[in-house]
Amino acid sequence: MIKKALLIIDMLNDFIRENGKLYIGDGGGKIISPIQKELERFRKEKNPVFYICDCHRPDDKEFNLFPPHCLSGTEGANIIEELKPSKNDFIIHKRRYSGFFQTDLDISLREEGILELELVGVCTNICVLYTAVSARMLNYEVTVLKDAVASFDQGANDFALKQMKDVLGVEIR
Repeated sequence: MIKKALLIIDMLNDFIRENGKLYIGDGGGKIISPIQKELERFRKEKNPVFYICDCHRPDDKEFNLFPPHCLSGTEGANIIEELKPSKNDFIIHKRRYSGFFQTDLDISLREEGILELELVGVCTNICVLYTAVSARMLNYEVTVLKDAVASFDQGANDFALKQMKDVLGVEIR
C-alpha cells in the first residue's frame, strides 16, 4: 500500500482568526471542519500528518509584499487550537510560499516513504499552490481537497484550483 501524507498548510492564528495580522476572511473558518475530518482519517489510517507553518523573522523581505504576520514566537504563528498537532505529527516551518523551499519537508517525506500528498489549508492561490508546484516538480502525486482550502478572494481560489488541475495534474477532489 502506498503511504500518503496530509499536509496542513498555514492553518495559523494570523490567517484564520478575525484578529489575525493577515486574516483571510470567513473562508478560513469554513474549512476547519473538513480539515478535522481528514486529520482524523489520516491518523486512524496511521498515515503521517505534516503541519506546514509560515514562520517569519521581523525583518523578513516578504513583508515588502504583505503586512508582517506569523512572526516566530508569537501567538499569530501558532496552529489553531481546533487542529492541534499530536506528538507524532511533523511541524515544518517555512519562510516562503512553498513548504518545500529550504525546509526539511522533502527529506522528511522521503524518510517516511511517502509518494502521495493531500494538501489542505490556506491560501489556495499562494502557499497551497506553490507547495503543490514544488511537490509535482519532485514527482509526488498530489490531491487538493477543494472544500478544505480557502483564500482571500474566491476568484483567486478558483483560478489556483484550475491551474493545479490543468497545468500540474493535481487531483482536485
